[in-house]
Amino acid sequence: MEIVLALGLVVLTTWVIAKACDGFEAAADYLGRNLTEGVKGATINAIGSSMPELFVTFTFLFIYSNTTGFAGGIGTTAGSAVFNTMVIPAVSILVALKMFNLSSVDVSKKVILRDGLMLIAAEFILIVTIGEKLAWWHGLMLMLLYFGYAGYMLLSMKKNPENEDDGEDDGEDDDEDANSNRVMSFFKLDLENAIIGTNNMTTGNSWILLATSTTFIAIACYFLVEAAEIFATEIGIASYFVAVIIVAAASSVPDTILSMKDAKKGNYDDAVSNALGSNIFDICFALGLPLFLYGIIYGPITIPQNVVSDIVELRLLLLFLTIGSFFIFFFGNGMGKKKAYALLSMYSFFTIFIIARAYEMPWAEPIANSLHAIQQFLQ
Repeated sequence: MEIVLALGLVVLTTWVIAKACDGFEAAADYLGRNLTEGVKGATINAIGSSMPELFVTFTFLFIYSNTTGFAGGIGTTAGSAVFNTMVIPAVSILVALKMFNLSSVDVSKKVILRDGLMLIAAEFILIVTIGEKLAWWHGLMLMLLYFGYAGYMLLSMKKNPENEDDGEDDGEDDDEDANSNRVMSFFKLDLENAIIGTNNMTTGNSWILLATSTTFIAIACYFLVEAAEIFATEIGIASYFVAVIIVAAASSVPDTILSMKDAKKGNYDDAVSNALGSNIFDICFALGLPLFLYGIIYGPITIPQNVVSDIVELRLLLLFLTIGSFFIFFFGNGMGKKKAYALLSMYSFFTIFIIARAYEMPWAEPIANSLHAIQQFLQ
């Protein structure tokens, strides 16, 4: 019964995250109207859609103790990164191919090089610097890495002149029926209609919509972590493994929605850059900020060796799968069904391996040993 309740709570929180993401996407579209394609996906969309990973890491770290907490945070962000790199682009490609009756879609090589290489670099730094003992400066280092990336993105961007009109026009809505409808929309989590209503979108109400959507996402993430803890206890495995698969997939719902919407609009660069940029934010900021604050407030985190062992495997798998995905994206002419299915196959292998390690299946042991040997060589 507890398992059913936990899974039901996962479904409910995922639905809340998805609904809140709709409002976030509307606000992000308006606030990022002057950003060029590819830059918007890698910055505003990526940051916003990564709020679940950030709040999940905060919840794991500050509520479920420093040891299992940070392991759960790494599990969620790394698992989400694998999901974002493989599942989201694959699904977005398949949706675009069917909708526009295409054989392949073109994604800018510049976007792939920029975001893909930065993501690989961030993952490599995570591998060689994060060990058994973690201090506040580890978190600061990761955040500075993201600030450098975001700064480069914004400085190298060219404005979209056709979108420079701010469009701020505070329309008044005094109709009682409309106000009543907005109240009902709030309870239905139609946040855009609840906050904006029939008024024009402005910078001010966009930020309110953004903040409200983020708040709902944060609350949902807290209960998502609670559900993961209950589920892990009931099936007899560490919550870390549940975080890697279930929590990571649920927290990636905003990324999936935004990328699919971009793909349906034909904005393939944004669809891919949102997924890759979101991973960069997850690794550098969703891990960095909670670690930085926890280290400042409570001091260093010491992770037991058995937990470190699991994290080592996860980080290296993430790196190798990201490199494999990079080659799939970069080489060849366009992204077609074969490449999409290849990405989905890689994610399926990742999921099966994580489940095998959770239940200590013998066939996964040689792979794990090879990953540990590589880690020792790198450090």
